[in-house]
Amino acid sequence: MSSKTGHLKALTSTPNESQAAVIVSALKDRGIEAVAEGGLMASFRGETFSEVKIMVWEKDLEAARAALAEYKDVMSEIDWDQVDVGEG
Repeated sequence: MSSKTGHLKALTSTPNESQAAVIVSALKDRGIEAVAEGGLMASFRGETFSEVKIMVWEKDLEAARAALAEYKDVMSEIDWDQVDVGEG
């Protein structure tokens, strides 16, 4: 992330890097700078539990929360049985 004044804050977390990448991309599409942290440990298959955190600048936290809520609403409306994902 570019150097800005302020602090990074955790917006949310996911169990893997691919879910985090989708959220980071959705935030960036809305002009909110975001980064995923913790990916290497999250993919480690052992007895240690870890997660991938999505971090945003403190000044963008409220806008990021609103964008995340909107993203979740849109994703919940998709009828995945009707989506052609290229199988078979």
